[in-house]
Amino acid sequence: MAFDSGLAVRWCDKTRAFEYGGGVFGPEPEHRRLAAIRASLHDPDCEGPDPVYSIVMDVGRKEHLAEIQRRMLLFGVVEYSAGRLGDELVRSQGHIHARSPHSGWSAPEFFEIWEGRAIIYAQQHAANDPGRCIAVEAVAGDQVVVPPGWAHCVINADPNARMIFGAWCDRQYGFVYDEVRARSGLAWYPLLDDQNEIHWHPNPRYATTSLIRHKARRYAELGLHGSLPIYEQFARNPESVQWVSDPGRFASLWPSFEP
Repeated sequence: MAFDSGLAVRWCDKTRAFEYGGGVFGPEPEHRRLAAIRASLHDPDCEGPDPVYSIVMDVGRKEHLAEIQRRMLLFGVVEYSAGRLGDELVRSQGHIHARSPHSGWSAPEFFEIWEGRAIIYAQQHAANDPGRCIAVEAVAGDQVVVPPGWAHCVINADPNARMIFGAWCDRQYGFVYDEVRARSGLAWYPLLDDQNEIHWHPNPRYATTSLIRHKARRYAELGLHGSLPIYEQFARNPESVQWVSDPGRFASLWPSFEP
């Protein structure tokens, strides 16, 4: 990977697994099959890469494990396949984070793109009125924050290449899919035309809304250093990402926050 995440982790196409360098811990990947996400796709009967993506949760440097656990943080890495899901970009099905027992919050998530091009799509609610809907376009090195309680998915924006990202999340994470699946996905579908241009199509199962599209930004309001990889931010100052598992630190910020 061209981007240096500060963490010795790389994807191997041959084994379809992540390889960990010296001093780095991590599990075998969980492969998300196409059958598992069909209920949220624009065309649930489509063909596409299978597995769609591969995920490892609880990755880091061995020297940091105790501190990561103490702070109720979790670092994950995900590889998305190239290709398309029928007329859609390769993506996750979309979910809301369950409330973490230790904090009482539906935790935010702190993403960083390591390879390829991505879109982080997020909407305020999974209910009939999705509220604000935002699609953040990101490339390797870009960072994106999804605030607490927002429904979201991650999209591989380039059908011709894989995409890899890392993310900080809550150690007691849980995914809630019910409302998203009941509406056959999130409020907007990222469709591709024959020239691989992206066209956003509204999901008619939601109230009419508009879509905001913009590129990744810096998050000075969270005290983040956008030029420093997100794992390295933890390594140098664990307090700098503590808001991921303790969102109450920025309780006054979240109501108006946008990814």
